[in-house]
Amino acid sequence: MGARSRRSAGNLPAELTSFVGRRQETAEAKRLLAAARLVTLTGAAGVGKTRLALRVAADVRRAFPDGVWLVELADLGDPRLVPNAVATAFGLRGTSDQAAGLAEYLEDKQLLLVLDNCEHVGDECAMLAAKLLAASGGLRVLATSRHTLHVEGEHILHVPPLPVPPAEGTGAGPAEAVTLFTERAAAVAPGFELTPGNRAAVHRICRRLEGIPLAIELAAVRVRVLSADQILDRLDDRLGLLTERPLAAQPRRRTLEAAIGWSFELCTPAEQRLWAQASVFPGGFDLDAAEHVCAPGDAGSTLDVVTGLVDKSVLSRQHGTFGRHAWYRMLETVREYGGGKLTGAEATVRARQTGYYAELARRYRAEGFGPRQSEWLGRLRREHANLRAVLEHCLSGPGQAGQALDIAASLWNFWYGGGLVPEGCGYLRRGLELCRERTVVRARGLYAMAFLAIQTGAPHADLLAELAELAEELDDARLRAGHAECAGMATFFAGDLAGGAVLLERALAGYRTAGDALLVFDTLILLAAVRFFLGDPRGAAAAEEALALTERYQARWSRGYALWAVAVHRWRADEPGEAADLLREAIALRLTDRTLLAFLVEALAWCHSAEGAHDRVARLLGGAAAIWRLSGARVGEMSPYQGVDEQCAAPARKALGDEAFDAAFAEAAGSGLDDVIRGALGERPTPGTAGKAAEPGGLTRRQREIAELVARGMTNKEIAAALVLSGRTVEGHVENILVKLGLTSRTQVASWLAGQPGWRSG
Repeated sequence: MGARSRRSAGNLPAELTSFVGRRQETAEAKRLLAAARLVTLTGAAGVGKTRLALRVAADVRRAFPDGVWLVELADLGDPRLVPNAVATAFGLRGTSDQAAGLAEYLEDKQLLLVLDNCEHVGDECAMLAAKLLAASGGLRVLATSRHTLHVEGEHILHVPPLPVPPAEGTGAGPAEAVTLFTERAAAVAPGFELTPGNRAAVHRICRRLEGIPLAIELAAVRVRVLSADQILDRLDDRLGLLTERPLAAQPRRRTLEAAIGWSFELCTPAEQRLWAQASVFPGGFDLDAAEHVCAPGDAGSTLDVVTGLVDKSVLSRQHGTFGRHAWYRMLETVREYGGGKLTGAEATVRARQTGYYAELARRYRAEGFGPRQSEWLGRLRREHANLRAVLEHCLSGPGQAGQALDIAASLWNFWYGGGLVPEGCGYLRRGLELCRERTVVRARGLYAMAFLAIQTGAPHADLLAELAELAEELDDARLRAGHAECAGMATFFAGDLAGGAVLLERALAGYRTAGDALLVFDTLILLAAVRFFLGDPRGAAAAEEALALTERYQARWSRGYALWAVAVHRWRADEPGEAADLLREAIALRLTDRTLLAFLVEALAWCHSAEGAHDRVARLLGGAAAIWRLSGARVGEMSPYQGVDEQCAAPARKALGDEAFDAAFAEAAGSGLDDVIRGALGERPTPGTAGKAAEPGGLTRRQREIAELVARGMTNKEIAAALVLSGRTVEGHVENILVKLGLTSRTQVASWLAGQPGWRSG
């Protein structure tokens, strides 16, 4: 799999507790991964599949130059979002065909993808894994699931419970289940150790719990208040009652449920209530959310109740915090149990949760352009699974669809900047379908949907038409400005610069009257851009005003866009050095917005063109192309931007020659995001990535293959059948091939290939 190492690549979490045993399973999983491309760890709930997968992934990460990436699926309610969840882990912006975009991104990568908790979205995981493995020969997938995925080539490793001590005798040494109990007990009760006095009880506890790690950990934390003999007595009572019942569940499942149920019974009423009510948070929660949604009552403050559940290992405090807020989560099996106890209170709790997140979304919209802008984005990313749960709940019928639409519309620039456009559009579309009342909420939903559609090249005419009608019906000046902004943006991107400028000026006047600083800023950036392409010197003033707004409001994310706007006008004014400094300042912010980064790197190439740094131009344009692909936005493909790229590339191509220009472009286009940023900032590339091979012209292996079939005269439909791809995927590849090669027709592909070494048309 290659010897290169990129320690920074990947997103595996750090281990917070010791890893006990599993030597045989770890070795077998690594052996299977070396021989097979899809390995699924199966086993019962609570048996430790996730922990084993993370240990195996950490052990083999050196074998994967492009990293090891974890995608947690337990909190995913909508199976259709599986591709989007994977894309988000890689930092990719969503597209309409997310699976195809992932396949293209991964086809030249060597990485390990860990899909955790697949059982409830098994079919979708299976389809996606099959597609990605077919597209990328360097990809390996390690999945955890209670069931197999049934994908061709899948290798299965069943994860059993930990070994327990024999019923008689002590054996050769402590069994792994006993070691786990002892270590977890010592963590909560320092000084606890296995002694002749407690050994028999600990051994019997581990046997009684059948070596199930989660059950053992829940029991071990009780040594803070109970002796091992007392824990055993209570377990015997609980398990005896449960196993006497004629339950359909498997014995080990019954054992785990009994252990969790026993833990539940030992909680105070307030703790039980919060456990059940907190089950509505699939992504975890902070103290503020618990106080508003879970309402523990008079038995103690929320903090005291949360502390009690942390002490009992029902809740775990996550590593790190959001801002100043600690974050708590439940294991999925524990959360499922709590959900079963919610019963008749669920509607009330869900209503409180919806109200809480509606207010959160409104606060984000009100405070998101300000000093806490970056903190808010981090908070929404952490709350993402909870937002999904609330939106899905509200969209389950027409009764609460208006609340869902209100939340989704308030988050419009989070969907955009967070790389979640398809997901955000999905919620907005469903909300608009269910919420037909002609209200301000519907109008805001139309604005949000139109904005996202225009930025990604999706159909938007009907949305704009209805938004215009509603703005007049409601006699709402802000909505009129919103329509003018979106219509101006669409007109600009379609190539009518003067018409776009007129509409954007109208929008700016409306937003100024409304006093909406965020939308004033957004429109100033759009005006600065359109005036840049018009050669209108007033664009520089719009850019400077936008930058001043970000300084006044201390909006760090927005500052990146303002620096871009000021820089391109400085470049137009023959100040390429000053412009480049501004662009590097913005790139050094290392914001997560891929579209912004693509704009910045692209403009930096323009600056170096003015200075005659031809190799830098080729590499920066290649890097920008790579980031545009990651972003999923289509703005960079619009004719005004493409025209400047071609204007700057022409002298570089002439100076370097086609072969050298294409090689530099291709090397950068095949780089990872971190390497593009380092290259733009003049930092050293990651060791081992500088010589990464790439096809001439910046084509990936798959694109080269498709280009050869195009040159042979095959239609998209014929290519799709030959390569077992969808027609849409092939169409997208052909479009990207033409863009990368600077060609305008399919017939020119054959001419380009004829000049490449090793090409045979027969």
